[in-house]
Amino acid sequence: MTLNSSIPARRAVETVNRLRANIEHTIRGKTEAVDKVIISLLVGGHVLVEDLPGLGKTTLAYCLARSIDCAFSRIQFTSDMLPSDIIGISVYNGKEFNFKRGPIFANIVLADEINRTTPKTQSSLLEVMGRGKVSVDGQTYTVPPPFMVIATQNPVDYEGTFPLPESQMDRFLLRMEMGYPNFESELDILKDGKLHYDHLEADPVVSCDEVVQLQEYTRQVFIEATVFEYIVKLVRATREEQTFRSGVSPRGALSLKLASQARALTLGRVFVLPEDVDAMVLPVLGHRLILRNTLADPMKERRSVDGLLSEIIEHVAEPS
Repeated sequence: MTLNSSIPARRAVETVNRLRANIEHTIRGKTEAVDKVIISLLVGGHVLVEDLPGLGKTTLAYCLARSIDCAFSRIQFTSDMLPSDIIGISVYNGKEFNFKRGPIFANIVLADEINRTTPKTQSSLLEVMGRGKVSVDGQTYTVPPPFMVIATQNPVDYEGTFPLPESQMDRFLLRMEMGYPNFESELDILKDGKLHYDHLEADPVVSCDEVVQLQEYTRQVFIEATVFEYIVKLVRATREEQTFRSGVSPRGALSLKLASQARALTLGRVFVLPEDVDAMVLPVLGHRLILRNTLADPMKERRSVDGLLSEIIEHVAEPS
C-alpha cells in the first residue's frame, strides 16, 4: 500500500510531520530523540529518559504536551512522597467520600527523577502505566486518553536513589537518551536565551482526538509474515543468550512490533521493513535485559547489554 492510495495514510503522515516540526522548533538538533518520543506516543507507550541534568528532558516532555493541546502534569519525585500524592485520595466531606484525583490524571505526565522515590511509591504507577486505570478504595478510575508517562532519571548520580525494579522497567515501551546538542544547535540555544520550559512558546498543532486516531492507525501499519518471524527470532535469541539472566518476554516482543510500526509511520511508510525492527531493538529491548553477572556500574552494564543485542542483530538473518 502506498501513501498516494490511502487518504488516511497521508493524513496520518502529515499529522506526524506537523507534530515533529512543532517540537523541533524548540528542541533543536535532536531529531532522533524527538522521533523516539513520537514513536512512543503513537504506540500509546511510556518513555524512560536517562541522561544528565540540563539536557532538555523536561523541555521535551513539555513541548510534546503543548503541541498536542492536552493536559500536562509534572511530578517531582522525592523520597518522602506517598502513593496518594500521585494517584489521589478519597476525602470525606461530612456525608460521603469523594475521590480527589492526583497529578497522574493528565494526558502527558512527566515523572521527574522517578528513581528518587521509594519502591512503594514507584509501584503505585504499575497499574496506571499498564492498564490506564487507577484503583482506590475498591473503585476504578480511568485516566484520559491519550495517556503517556515520560520518566527521567540521572544515570550517574546514585546517592539517595531507588533503582526501578524489573516489573517497573517493563512498563516502559523504550528507554532513550537526549545527549549533548551539536555546535550549531547549542549556539541557537544560547542566542534564544530561554532558561525554563515555562518561557517557551509552543502552540497546539494536534488535538487529543487526532492522537487517538494516530494510535489506532499505527496498529494497522502492514507487517509482512517474514518480518513477524524476524521479530520472534530476535526475541528468542535473547532467551538463548547465556549472558542474560533471562530473555525478553512476549510483552517485549509485542512492544518491538508496535514500535517498528510506529517508526515506519514516522518515516512516511505504511509498511514495516526489517530496518525498522533493527532500529528499535536497543531502545525497546535493552532495558528489559539484565546480565547474569550484574556489573557494579549500571552504565557499563547497559553498554554490555547493547553490545550483545547488536551481536544478535548481526547474527539473526534478516528476511530477504
